[in-house]
Amino acid sequence: MSHVFHRNLRSQYPTAVTGEGVYLIDSDGKYYLDACGGAAVSCLGHSDPYVIEALKSQADKLCYAHSGFFSTEPMEALADFLTARAPDGLDYAYFVSGGSEAVEAALKLARQYHIENEAPQRCHIIARQQSYHGNTLGALAAGGNAWRRESFSPLLIETHHVSPCYAYRFQEENETTTQYCQRLLTELEQKIIEIGEDKVMAFIAEPIVGATMGAVPAVEHYFQGVRAICDRYGILLILDEVMCGMGRSGELFAAEYEQISPDLLCIAKGLGAGYQPIGATLVSDTIYRTIEKGSGFFQHGHTYIGHTMACAAALAVQKTIEERQLLTQVHQQGQYLHQTLSQAFLTHPYVGDIRGRGLFMGIELVANKELKLSFDPQLNIHARIKKVAMEKGLMCYPMGGTVDGRVGDHILLAPPFIVEDNHIDEMIQILKDTLFQVLKE
Repeated sequence: MSHVFHRNLRSQYPTAVTGEGVYLIDSDGKYYLDACGGAAVSCLGHSDPYVIEALKSQADKLCYAHSGFFSTEPMEALADFLTARAPDGLDYAYFVSGGSEAVEAALKLARQYHIENEAPQRCHIIARQQSYHGNTLGALAAGGNAWRRESFSPLLIETHHVSPCYAYRFQEENETTTQYCQRLLTELEQKIIEIGEDKVMAFIAEPIVGATMGAVPAVEHYFQGVRAICDRYGILLILDEVMCGMGRSGELFAAEYEQISPDLLCIAKGLGAGYQPIGATLVSDTIYRTIEKGSGFFQHGHTYIGHTMACAAALAVQKTIEERQLLTQVHQQGQYLHQTLSQAFLTHPYVGDIRGRGLFMGIELVANKELKLSFDPQLNIHARIKKVAMEKGLMCYPMGGTVDGRVGDHILLAPPFIVEDNHIDEMIQILKDTLFQVLKE
């Protein structure tokens, strides 16, 4: 009997014992093709020798020093690496242990910035429906996924939500992409005016929406419009790249596609590739200087911020990606993944949409393709797909509630950057077999 409090108390989990490249191997010797990187985490696959050696080397020198007393060489080097490559103006890195903590830090930084900038009335957050920003209470309150919020709603701070940029579902038949984009931007501006032009502190959004909608990028010029609105009203722009960032889209930062710089940028998952728990909030020079000249102290912290081993692992991961030119691989293999998905599923009667960027792809499943009608949630399609795929040796990331937090099913794919054509071919074949088995039942 296991004494572990697992996520699903009614599931029996195989025991992972080792990993080889794009595969995880359980205690029975069964191989699982990791087509989702766990949760878009394992961008280098498993058991990368360079990263493991870097961890061993750091462990021989120093494992931990509290950031309230010391800086460390790995923390300084990782901050230098990231800020040198980040969007313009993001000159500082605040290191945490994961994505939820990165979002919490960003929200608190936004609030403290406005207080120290003599605008304490700015306390409201605007996010988007069907967004996901983490599971701590602040991050959960910012998120717009109804199912995740429901049980904990009495504990959540008040936040505000506008429509997602989700063209497949919500762009009207008579609308051009430009008109759809403008409609969303108008809605955002009206929400700001409704709350109070000087009362909103931040707008937070994922450049490519991951878990809750299945790799949905924004339409062209949307984020440029958002940036302009935030500037007009003195609102900070927070981009949540916890899942879609750190090379997953084919660029190190997904914001590069949008040709904008946020005021705060949250990263995690692919930052450390699963070799250590780590996340970061990248901070603009403006925010840093305002707090430096004011109180000089960020009123926030965790025991393990800037953890020495975590920073050493993340630096080794990022150096490996750069030195092996794996972002070029993400572009190339991303094109092959999109091509093979399209060939296999574009005409599939139950596949409504295939979208994404790089090695971050989503498949939206529908009961009626012409009407874009979702499956009855009681059928639990996404959970059945995950179970059958695992039985067949494939790890993918299906989720439900794609459309509004209750209805809709999608499959998210986020394989390691080292994935090759034969791995993608294997992935597609198992997916085809899985969909055939689940959807014919």
